[in-house]
Amino acid sequence: MKKVKVGIDIGGTSTKFGIVDLNGNVLFRNSISSKTHSDVRYFMDDLSETIDRNLKELGTDVVLDGIGIGAPNGNIHQGTIEHAPNLVWKGIVPFIELFKDYYDVPMVLTNDANAAALGELLYGAAKDMKDFIVLTLGTGLGGGIVSGGKLLYGHNGFAGELGHITVNPVGRHCGCGKRGCLETYVSATGIKRTVYKLLADFTYDSTLRGISFDNLSAEMITKEAINGDKIALEAFEYTGQILGTKLADFIIHTDPEAIFLSGGLANAGDFIFKPALRVMEESVMPIFRGKVKLLPSGLNSQDAAIIGASSLIGLKM
Repeated sequence: MKKVKVGIDIGGTSTKFGIVDLNGNVLFRNSISSKTHSDVRYFMDDLSETIDRNLKELGTDVVLDGIGIGAPNGNIHQGTIEHAPNLVWKGIVPFIELFKDYYDVPMVLTNDANAAALGELLYGAAKDMKDFIVLTLGTGLGGGIVSGGKLLYGHNGFAGELGHITVNPVGRHCGCGKRGCLETYVSATGIKRTVYKLLADFTYDSTLRGISFDNLSAEMITKEAINGDKIALEAFEYTGQILGTKLADFIIHTDPEAIFLSGGLANAGDFIFKPALRVMEESVMPIFRGKVKLLPSGLNSQDAAIIGASSLIGLKM
């Protein structure tokens, strides 16, 4: 008999999941769309059918030990997803209560970035750290904070919603209902918005001019930055500067040893890391200068939240 856990990472565009053994190894990974099921029950039908099919492919001796779930605005205290700006299901979704109809195993749900932080703590580059922050730069921006070796959940279960720190109170409209949130600038969606503004403001030749907003991706912008496209390079510089100013603010709150960037936008490497680090060091309170590392995730970007989510099962934190 081989016990496994399922880690699920619900994102604004897609939901990734993995079948993980008790040592944190991902045995099987897959994904489904997060956008095509307006009813969460239909989403769960699709998700459970895919998980069951993949479990069978691993053999008859595999036993499911539990399911951990990371989701935007996930509330670990209630097992709910609450008013997530980047998901199609609105209001408060009693996710664990509903998903129990599909599986009779232990289940835990938390914020997706908390799951990524847990994965980093147990299996990634933060193994020897007790104080760090993980930022997930995907469709939106999530934050997971570890202080004194423990994840911070807060009284209501929503500590670390760093994507909704205000950059500009009269800035870009955010799906959360506010204006000028950090994730409207620093995320895969945010940099797309920046590219379109730059295309309107400048007359530089750019291959990005021929791509519709819906078809544009952070990966395409990175590719054009590598090719020297001025619009793409300026978009990363602008995005990195905004991120750097807010990293300087985050440092003051918890005095972390390191801040990790993961997710699609973080895959741009130095294009995002260099301006962010430069401005972070310029902006941070002097007593913190040169003391906080800005690092990429030590885990495969597609596995960090999956491994972290699976680790919620049987873990006391």
